Amino acid sequence: MAPTSTSRPMQTISRHDLYTSLETRVQYLQSFLDFSSRDIEALISGGKYIKQLIPAVVNIVYKKLLEYDITARAFTTRSTSYEGPIDEVVDEDSPQIKHRKMFLTAYLNKICSDPSKFEFWEYLDKVGMMHTGIGRVHPLHIEYIHIGVCLSFIQDVFTEAILSHPRLSLSRKIGIVKALGKVIWIQNDLFAKWYVRDGEEFRDEKPEVVIEKEGYLHGVKILDSEIESQSGEENGSSKAAEDVAKKPGVCPFTGAGDVASGVEGLKISGASDSKPEAVASNGE
Repeated sequence: MAPTSTSRPMQTISRHDLYTSLETRVQYLQSFLDFSSRDIEALISGGKYIKQLIPAVVNIVYKKLLEYDITARAFTTRSTSYEGPIDEVVDEDSPQIKHRKMFLTAYLNKICSDPSKFEFWEYLDKVGMMHTGIGRVHPLHIEYIHIGVCLSFIQDVFTEAILSHPRLSLSRKIGIVKALGKVIWIQNDLFAKWYVRDGEEFRDEKPEVVIEKEGYLHGVKILDSEIESQSGEENGSSKAAEDVAKKPGVCPFTGAGDVASGVEGLKISGASDSKPEAVASNGE
């Protein structure tokens, strides 16, 4: 008797549709990554823990961006390729940085929201577009190398913080980390699609770009501008994380030698797993 095959049947993917239909592209990415209802449940149920980390993550990300002139200059020149003289050197107290921190806070809250709605992925695609000089009244040009490494940095910080949580069960930590990682990597692709030349033979069919305000999609505001505890000054736990982040080679969410105590310092509460966690059905 021939062995029974347990592999899935081969799916047919239209290359044309991958480059002309956002919905097809996202569906392919989700299928390849096995992004399912379990991941959606992990993001929604774990959202309150992830969101408590966001103010510290935002401050750490901007500290990192300001460590390098090539990324810092974009806050005044709106381009990472500009190599001329710069009149103003920004720092963490500059109005531009405070403004950008507000939007990064809102954006990170968005990617921790419900990804079951297509609007979620449409906005992530728009974020990618808006970094290539398209869709803004005042164009912004950020080269892809900086986008990719920044997304990786954000994922790394979130991963260590979540895995270091002192009360969440290991299975739940793994579920949150996997789900968040899949969203970040789909976001990475939705950046890359605006930079790479793959599928350029189909670009004559691309839709017309509509210029909208930041945080809007189809004329509707989808990012909250009023985010509680959006700065380190307003959030003691963020300040503590910032202080640790100044030490090179040390996880920003940990004390000198105790990862768990560092995460507790972020005051993530109500995270006991004394009750069995709800698991969504395994429907795709």
